[in-house]
Amino acid sequence: MGKFDGRRVVVTGAGSGIGYEISRLFLAEGGEVVAADRDPRSVPPGSFPVKVDISSPDEIDQLRKSAYELLGGVDILCNNAGIGSTTSILEATVEEWDRVFAVNARGTFLCMKSFLPGMLEQKFGVIVNTASVAGMIGLRDRASYSASKGAVVALTKQAAVQWAAAGIRCNCVCPGTVDSPWVERLLQQAEDPDAYRAELTARQPMGRLAEPTEVAKAVLYLASDDAAFVTGAELVIDGGILAS
Repeated sequence: MGKFDGRRVVVTGAGSGIGYEISRLFLAEGGEVVAADRDPRSVPPGSFPVKVDISSPDEIDQLRKSAYELLGGVDILCNNAGIGSTTSILEATVEEWDRVFAVNARGTFLCMKSFLPGMLEQKFGVIVNTASVAGMIGLRDRASYSASKGAVVALTKQAAVQWAAAGIRCNCVCPGTVDSPWVERLLQQAEDPDAYRAELTARQPMGRLAEPTEVAKAVLYLASDDAAFVTGAELVIDGGILAS
């Protein structure tokens, strides 16, 4: 018997990295999963793939309709989809800023706005947002990204307070540097990939990058009944960055 038997789950950004692992672990624990991604061909077997651009209000509405058609309702929403940027304020363009916010901040807002009414109607719902330690501390060359993830942290807390008495829990995970496809792309673009990996690794006092599964397990904890009295929390999975 799985921990999420009978739970209906939507995961965005489910085609790779953390989102793939979130979806896979929910499935392993008995959950029914709608795995949403811009390229849903790579989502875990056993999930329901749905193509979506989470920066589009129309596509988010269609995602909700598809989820309700496939699952009959939604109990757990994991807003994981996001994009990165590696520029300072002076280097960032307005177009980059707007695109990063459209996906990371507006996309999270749109998903919450679309799925919350159904959760409120059934008097139960769990939302877990993927933020970042970059939204809690200053990191070099992460202006747009840090600001967008800071917005996710703040929105998580606001929603938690707003809807706590209505049976809704809302939390976020704040990973450090994760050995993910995005980090791999950064390494491929670097002049010296080995030196850049060593630099990213050195930020974590534990001396390594996080595995996507480690973040996914934290998401499942926050979504589970084990965290029934947890809302408005930032669960940090950073190998000690914030403590250093």
